[in-house]
Amino acid sequence: MPQINCLIVDDEPIAREIIKAYCDHLSMLHIVASVGNALEAKTILQTQKIDILFLDINMPVLNGIAFLKTLKNQPQVIFTTAYKEYAVDAFDLAAIDYLLKPFSLERFIVAIDKALERLNGSEQGGMENGKTENYLFLKFDGKIYKILHEELLFAEAQGNYTKIVTTQNTLLPSMTFSSFEELLPKSLFLRVHRSFIINKAKITHIEGNRVFVQNHEIPIGSSYRDDFLKSLGL
Repeated sequence: MPQINCLIVDDEPIAREIIKAYCDHLSMLHIVASVGNALEAKTILQTQKIDILFLDINMPVLNGIAFLKTLKNQPQVIFTTAYKEYAVDAFDLAAIDYLLKPFSLERFIVAIDKALERLNGSEQGGMENGKTENYLFLKFDGKIYKILHEELLFAEAQGNYTKIVTTQNTLLPSMTFSSFEELLPKSLFLRVHRSFIINKAKITHIEGNRVFVQNHEIPIGSSYRDDFLKSLGL
């Protein structure tokens, strides 16, 4: 397994040492730096490739949530905090996991496994050996929803929002269409139009330039049609 570069950001020296000790148990993890505030971290992120960012939330000058919002190209982020009330904001920022202090080595390894799966997926364009989570979390209307891939029918771009239609309900979270697309495994979900992504497994039939997903009629964009049909083996 290739080396995974990690950055620890926490204003508590003891907390940084605990994370470093946990990282030492996993040979693939390489700690590039361990710093006490977000401004130091920003400098490192601008000059070095970081795969996993361990980020505390309650820090002076710039807290972890605010800091993450300033990053254009985010690494896989694992929040480490003593305050559970930030969980909604953390998942809204697409954090890979949220570790509530004090957390065990076992819980730490679970978070690392999630990050590695996401990293492998981004490098290989989808699932690796079928090992990936079959769900995602979305914040909507003050709640966090767990959505199983098999329940997700399609998504539609609507400005700065994304309309998400599942077998259970319809959600309209405040997130861009491209951000939502990044959360989906490409082997299961297909872009068929500038404004539509569909669940391949839920296609009932295709008629002309329309694809039917259960009882929903979705347009097929002319520039997407060839790749769409090829992905279906047609």
